[in-house]
Amino acid sequence: MQDLSSGFAPDDASARPIHMLDPSGLDAWMKEQDSVTRDWVKDAGFTAQAGRVLTIPALDGTLAGALVGLGDPDKHGRHRFLLAQARAALPQGNWRLLTEFDTDAANEAALGWLLAGHVFDRYAEAQAPNTRLVPPSSCDRARVLAIANGEALTRDLINTPANDMGPAELEQAARDLADRHGAAIDVIGSDALLDRNFPLIHTVGRAAAPHRAPRLIDLRWGGAGPTLTLVGKGVCFDTGGLNLKPGSSMGLMKKDMGGAATVLGLAHMIMALGLSLRLRVLIPAVENAVGSDAFRPGDILPSRKGLSVEINNTDAEGRLVLADALAFGAEDAPDLMVSMATLTGAARVAVGPDLAPFFCDDDPLADALYSGARRVRDPVWRLPFWEPYEPMIEPGIADLDNAPKGGFAGAITAALFLRRFTEGAARYVHFDIYGWQPTAAPARPKGGVGQGARALLAALPQVLKL
Repeated sequence: MQDLSSGFAPDDASARPIHMLDPSGLDAWMKEQDSVTRDWVKDAGFTAQAGRVLTIPALDGTLAGALVGLGDPDKHGRHRFLLAQARAALPQGNWRLLTEFDTDAANEAALGWLLAGHVFDRYAEAQAPNTRLVPPSSCDRARVLAIANGEALTRDLINTPANDMGPAELEQAARDLADRHGAAIDVIGSDALLDRNFPLIHTVGRAAAPHRAPRLIDLRWGGAGPTLTLVGKGVCFDTGGLNLKPGSSMGLMKKDMGGAATVLGLAHMIMALGLSLRLRVLIPAVENAVGSDAFRPGDILPSRKGLSVEINNTDAEGRLVLADALAFGAEDAPDLMVSMATLTGAARVAVGPDLAPFFCDDDPLADALYSGARRVRDPVWRLPFWEPYEPMIEPGIADLDNAPKGGFAGAITAALFLRRFTEGAARYVHFDIYGWQPTAAPARPKGGVGQGARALLAALPQVLKL
């Protein structure tokens, strides 16, 4: 996991100032400057456009500071992490953010700065910006650093291709995280899955090569407080199975373990911050491969919970492995259980790549997630557990259908399927994330990205009464 702490500088009076300004703030700032500086800003055409960066020279030719545009306040919702754009544009050295922000805005600015320093350099050399920030006094430095490093872990795991990120490597990442924080970890592997009643996880992963055999990762941390169970889909590559995906759909399937990557990143945040709760992380890690032992369309499979499942599409495998893991987690009756998964294309059609849709029956919990998402600029959107669609996942020949025909409401029917396995958990939330940034944006280069984790972290104190 890349440590992003080098992006922060200790308090340094000599650090050059950064002023983040909207157009009215720019007008006020200009009135306080000498005529040379005012002319410089005007001649450069700087009008505090969102994300625009302008360095300001001193009279002796040295660098006096920089301006970063916030844009029109009425359009603030269009932009996130604007300070991140400045990091790559500024000369090396220490910088100080002088603009007065409340804690949430200061944390967003500082987080964006740190994330702009994250590079994925496992396979090709990449240079992180050689600049450091003295965060504003209102910034919660330790919290921002924990979040940034958790997000870096998530991104690195998703970006790593499947030849180097199979079930065994995902297990090792979880073990490394457990060692770092003194957590306990248990891994149920291969044939032991059948012995311990995880038939769906075993069936989905059994066609993979022996060194990529399926397993269930179970990490526990914390000795007191409310209980939180995170369940992350760990399909390390998804061919679609015998319902083979076309090449155009298979190209990004290294990210099909994005749910697992996200819950591991969130687990780091929780443990690094020392939250007063008992955390459990469950990851069914598999590869959905094509082979002589692959499960087939038309098969009817047992599950840990005892519900039978008719397989109408082997490419709807994520809900199968999650079902066994959710049933296992629910047996402990956690106060809150959360699943995160790159589960359905239907969710992407509904809300696009930026929004993380979530399903929740609990209005106060949903409100807390919305509130947290707004504070930390981690957008989420609620979709319904729409009960009139329950018959769509009941095929008659078995208790459940893993891929209802018709093509409608795919994200909702998948969420309804998962909810059938959560009995025992006091509250349940399901996130159907994308886990990928398709085009570069401030603090979010093209590639793997965490979604929903920061919103949930922000909501936990209210939801679990921490």
